[in-house]
Amino acid sequence: MEQRPVVRRPPGRRARILTVAAGRFHRDGYHRVSMADLAAELGITAPALYRHFRGKPELLRCAVESGLDAVCAALAADGPALAEVALERREFGTLWQRDARLLPPAERAVLRRRLRAAVREAGGGEAESAWWAVLSGYGSLSHHTMALPRRRYLELLDGMRERLLAVRESGPVAAAPALPAPPARRDALVAAATRLFHRRGYDNVSMEQLGAAVGITGPSVYKHFGTKAAVLAEVLLRGRERLRAEVVTVLDGRADLATAVAVFADFAWRERDYLGAMLSETERLAPADRRAALDFRREFLRAWVRLARTEGESEAETRVRVHAMIAVAIDTARSGARGPAAVAAFARAALGA
Repeated sequence: MEQRPVVRRPPGRRARILTVAAGRFHRDGYHRVSMADLAAELGITAPALYRHFRGKPELLRCAVESGLDAVCAALAADGPALAEVALERREFGTLWQRDARLLPPAERAVLRRRLRAAVREAGGGEAESAWWAVLSGYGSLSHHTMALPRRRYLELLDGMRERLLAVRESGPVAAAPALPAPPARRDALVAAATRLFHRRGYDNVSMEQLGAAVGITGPSVYKHFGTKAAVLAEVLLRGRERLRAEVVTVLDGRADLATAVAVFADFAWRERDYLGAMLSETERLAPADRRAALDFRREFLRAWVRLARTEGESEAETRVRVHAMIAVAIDTARSGARGPAAVAAFARAALGA
């Protein structure tokens, strides 16, 4: 009987697949990437890809786990190791904050427990919140493509880590601000959607759930919004309007940097659901709405760079610091830190202000 030839898979192919998949999910969003797209970029056939991974959900889980392995190992080693991982795995911040929410709840819970345990071990109690802020600052690298010499990047990241670890929180945990009752059903739907999109993720919230959150049936929601995408567009539009009115006007007025950070920290504390949805769900918008959201984000960043740039510093370096400050402020507020004062303290440390 003629023996069939043994097909040997090239060494390292699985790791290469994970690297390419993580990059594509980060750049384009999980829903916009198909297995056929990945196979084409890798130069292999779709069946060859499926021999390594049963489908896109498994590929996402393995890509997130791979990045998490690197982060946990760096936390267990020393501070500088984490900066190296942040540069080498820039896509991990996006995968963790946005795409990992598409995993089954049980799998997400396992991953979150792993990271919490690693941070707790590194923090040793009092510094645990500071280490979460370090992860947020380093994770901000996934939100931009600023190019700096590697040595300079590591200097910026190491300095940021040292400043954040020097922050010490004080005072009781502040209660979440009480929100006034919405005056209209449409406003109530927007408020509920902001909260649910942030906490569960756009893809994990249905129109029926939105209706239930404000005491109406799913079909009644369609009297106010034709699609879930229209709800998301309204959520992010209203949030942008508040951010422009409360923070951008302060930045354009050339307030001193400490005042500007305090104003943004207060906004982040009160509007944590909007900012969380902005970070995680902007790529789910329709093209025209997404362009408007990204145009505003660029305007917001430019305003911060104008205020924060120091003499002799390149614009790219300032942008790295500003991105880190924004990420730290938002994540600290979302985690339930000790009120806007603590948010401001970590934000100032990330910015170097």
